[in-house]
Amino acid sequence: MTAPTRWLIAAAVCLTTSAVAQAPAVSQGELLGRLTASLDSLAAIDQFSGVALVAKDGVAVFEHAYGMADREARRPNDVETAFNLGSINKIFTQIAIRRLAAAGKIDLDSTLARYWPDYPNADVARRITIRQLLQHRSGIGGNIFGAPAGGTRHDIRRLADFLPLFAHEPLQFEPGSKDQYSNAGYVVLGLLVERLSGENYYDYVRRHIYEPAGMTRTAHWPVDSLPPNTAVGYTHRDSTGAPTPLHRNTDLLPGRGSSAGGGYSTVHDLLRFLQALRAQRIPAGVPAGLGIGGGAPGLNAAVEGALPGGYDVIVLANLDPPTAEQVTAMVRTWLGARDEGRRLIRPGRSP
Repeated sequence: MTAPTRWLIAAAVCLTTSAVAQAPAVSQGELLGRLTASLDSLAAIDQFSGVALVAKDGVAVFEHAYGMADREARRPNDVETAFNLGSINKIFTQIAIRRLAAAGKIDLDSTLARYWPDYPNADVARRITIRQLLQHRSGIGGNIFGAPAGGTRHDIRRLADFLPLFAHEPLQFEPGSKDQYSNAGYVVLGLLVERLSGENYYDYVRRHIYEPAGMTRTAHWPVDSLPPNTAVGYTHRDSTGAPTPLHRNTDLLPGRGSSAGGGYSTVHDLLRFLQALRAQRIPAGVPAGLGIGGGAPGLNAAVEGALPGGYDVIVLANLDPPTAEQVTAMVRTWLGARDEGRRLIRPGRSP
């Protein structure tokens, strides 16, 4: 890549390579004591349900589960429970595009039309570049959270099923002129992965990212066939964002998540991902010093890698944002993490 990429996910998103050299502001004992007390308090008032993991130099020094994975069945979360990641999946899509670029299959500064000449909106395809899609600077808008004509959200099972929800919308601004978070743009990137690799997107990221990293419990599972020990999301919001009593978020989810978000993983798999980035086992991977997050009704996930003292923190939750993000923010504060050199990005919505 010839220019820096803005690593845009959802929630607080940043990238750094220098945090490990910074000394932590507290001892490990004090850090874990504060974290235990805070999570116990939050869980006691039903403001945290999920799993938190803290690792030092790649080794877990704290891992604990709280709350229920399925409230109706009275099934508790445990440290191996898988959670919906929301927009964290965008980092895997970015790596897939980087890998194709490194292999010479795509030029990031070429237009979408070069690789997708029959894209449904020819004007859009001629005007935007792949790099602009990666950087959320393409101007592509549209709502990927709707339902297909005559159907429901659960009828969306393939990346191609998302395309009619936005493809014919005009650009929202001149490409490259501003930043504006675009889930639709990341659906387009996932479809490009399919066109250029000849593989289904879900298979591509499994073979080229999850398997090299040893991530055995990470996938885009259909909403109606989740494997055992997967958390159900619970939200206080309806489809319009209005407050409601706590309920399952199942009706708000697509039939299957996309390259913009909605896959599942565990805290241990995400730690393996950070370790694989450090060991450069993922070709065209990004630095392990990253902050990524995703959130939507009934789900929130956050990963902070390479914090002061060599700490990583991973928090996955099956409640509304900022359930997980508030925990990683506390850990960053306690460690005295600085934001110099970190690209902090505005929130975005993810399924």
